[in-house]
Amino acid sequence: MVSVEISGPPRRQGLLAPSLVFFGMALAVISSLGAPLVPDIAAVYGVPLADAQWTLTVTLLAGAVATPVMGRLGDGPYRRAVTLGSMALVLAGGVLSALPLGFGWLVAGRALQGVSAGLVPLAIATARDALPEARSRTTLALLSITTAAGVGLGYPLTGLIAQSAGIRAAFWFGAGISALSLLVAFAVLPSSARLPRRPLDVPGALLLGAAVTGLLLVLGEGGRWGWDSPRTLGLLGGALALLAWWAAHELRTAHPLVDLRLLRHRSVLTADLVILVAGVGMYLLMSMVTRFAQTPVTAGYGFGASVAVTGLILVPFSATGLAASRLVPVLVRRLPVRLVMAVGCAVSLLSMVGFALFQNGLWGLFLAMGLSGLGIGVTFSVMPSLIVEAVPAHETGSAISFNQLLRCVGYAVGSALSATVLQAHTAAGQVLPAVGGYRSGALLGCAVWAAAIVLSAALPGRRRANEEERTMVVEDGTGAAAEQRAR
Repeated sequence: MVSVEISGPPRRQGLLAPSLVFFGMALAVISSLGAPLVPDIAAVYGVPLADAQWTLTVTLLAGAVATPVMGRLGDGPYRRAVTLGSMALVLAGGVLSALPLGFGWLVAGRALQGVSAGLVPLAIATARDALPEARSRTTLALLSITTAAGVGLGYPLTGLIAQSAGIRAAFWFGAGISALSLLVAFAVLPSSARLPRRPLDVPGALLLGAAVTGLLLVLGEGGRWGWDSPRTLGLLGGALALLAWWAAHELRTAHPLVDLRLLRHRSVLTADLVILVAGVGMYLLMSMVTRFAQTPVTAGYGFGASVAVTGLILVPFSATGLAASRLVPVLVRRLPVRLVMAVGCAVSLLSMVGFALFQNGLWGLFLAMGLSGLGIGVTFSVMPSLIVEAVPAHETGSAISFNQLLRCVGYAVGSALSATVLQAHTAAGQVLPAVGGYRSGALLGCAVWAAAIVLSAALPGRRRANEEERTMVVEDGTGAAAEQRAR
């Protein structure tokens, strides 16, 4: 792993790691602000619920499009400038979302806040370059889990603020966190001027952005349009065609937006596939739990929970996820990484089983989310080191950003699967699904996590006593691994 001396006062150097973790947690909270507020947004702005849902969809779209571009720019001398500029955009988005300017401005503000998705890969690249190896490993694990754990903190905070002071107060809260993050980043982020400049693959960025936008629109709107409608099928076909065109372009160009050749490393390929599947499983459960908790008891199930109580159900998810990030370094020293990852996926599978079996009390939902946080925490904490230690230093931001993009796609797929399964168990003329829909969704989630366990087995094997293999230094034929060791 590369470690680079930071210029500046020692005190500022010591603040870098906690500051990066704070950025990750704060930005994850910001990205989750709209989720519990969709019904209130529809009521306050007088728009249909499907339109209010765009305050979530547009954030996901903006993040998916911006993340790979920010990751590539972050691999060069503009990393500090891109990080600060992106945080300024997120702050502007928070202010736009909070001001009473109309629904269109709210959607525009949420789109700007979606840029926050690309900041965690930049923070991971900064940690790799600027921190000592031992400190870097811990920071990378924490940064990876903050993107998930922040959701568990964002939901209850949003619910409590909105319930007591209104939805605009929740968005002002997000703007305040953004302003604090920007100030801290300006004070502690090291200069990146020493890094070599690399050209931006503009055609690749446009192709990938269009393809991902199409895919996420299909996932977000397919249920409303009809999964077999010409509009849905046409958009899906066009998005897949653009994705194939993008992949062919990336393999031909000298300076690709995402170097797909890195996927020949089994560590990188496995990490990307597992994060995609794990994203599906995580959001499938989270979407079902929040909806189940808020279902009126008159339906014969559910608890009629308020937005605030529903948010509190997700607190165990964040707590156990953060605890898992502390546990993973100990496990990795004693067990093969593929076994650690498989254990994380297995615990997540147990969370689905718990949700299916224990639906008679709120404690069952707390248990399911606590197990889910533990499993996700273990799985996500392993991801950055698998990628960081397998790719050259100048590809860190791009490789992590692509992994983050796949995570976002997984989230969208999980959310769409939840809606589709529950809709399939909703009788004609009814609003609420039968309770069997939740059990079917849980069984589907078990299958998703079983697939993740199988994928984890594809990680390269290693002996426990072999420290070099355990640190995942991968020879790539270009001298990258040798260069890392020499440094």
